[in-house]
Amino acid sequence: MRIGYFADGPWSHRAIELIAETDDLDIVFIVPRYETQDPMLRDWADKLGVPFIPVENVNTNEFLSVMDDYKPDLLVSMSFNQILKKSIIDYAPLGFINCHAGALPFYRGRNPLNWALINGDSSFGITVHYVDEGIDTGDIIEQRLYPITRKDNYGTLLNKAIIECANVLYSAIIRISKNAVNVIKQKDIHPVGSYFGIRKFGDEIIDFNWSAERIYNFVRAISYPGPRARFFFNNEEYAVESSELIPEAPHYIATVGEVVGRDARGVIVKVGDSTIQLTMVGRVVEGSITDVVPPTLKIGSRLSGKV
Repeated sequence: MRIGYFADGPWSHRAIELIAETDDLDIVFIVPRYETQDPMLRDWADKLGVPFIPVENVNTNEFLSVMDDYKPDLLVSMSFNQILKKSIIDYAPLGFINCHAGALPFYRGRNPLNWALINGDSSFGITVHYVDEGIDTGDIIEQRLYPITRKDNYGTLLNKAIIECANVLYSAIIRISKNAVNVIKQKDIHPVGSYFGIRKFGDEIIDFNWSAERIYNFVRAISYPGPRARFFFNNEEYAVESSELIPEAPHYIATVGEVVGRDARGVIVKVGDSTIQLTMVGRVVEGSITDVVPPTLKIGSRLSGKV
């Protein structure tokens, strides 16, 4: 089976290795994200002896004509970022498939791992589906769920997803090659599903009016290699790498955002319902995070989501 591979980043590297090791699966060209042009994918193209084709818009007639020279049976997307139109979606005889790190029809859109943690989910999904003209709405080829523990954060989920996305994508490609696909319509799982937009600059600010549980999930959802949750104190910006929930912390009304305790592990902050401990915090200096350590702010310090 001849495969056109549209890809970027570590998500795609293990997958291409699995495909390349398999008899009867041949990658015939690689199209990287145009802005980044992943150098490891370029190395893979050299290793496989296939074209590496950066293209600003894969939907043009010019690019479709380029594909004519390679006659792919299947087109595969792994972390590719262009919106695909009907002309390329319908180009290959076996279709265009995509690997998505969300349990479709839920977590359509961008940053599904971050959003799953923010929502306090106990699992995340990886779905391989046929591409259609919607956003992550095509028929499902294969889907697997993986547990999220209370100690997981963005970094640990990302490490799991990089490995498992490759495994699920590879399994789906094998199914297609053997004509053994039994598709699942997304509406048969849920008639509506959910969609999440890309996270942008400013979305990392903590609102101390949130509950301790919500702040705990928010902090771990955008920890390294994410931007980290942020707050301000004395007109300076701080980044929170980790926090802890406090067992049996009472619910009470007091000044939200105030430091109400401290010990060797960090500071305790009053939030919307109870309290939370901030355990690893760094200052943000000219856009860079420095000295990520247990914070030593004084009791009575008032933290804010605004300068």
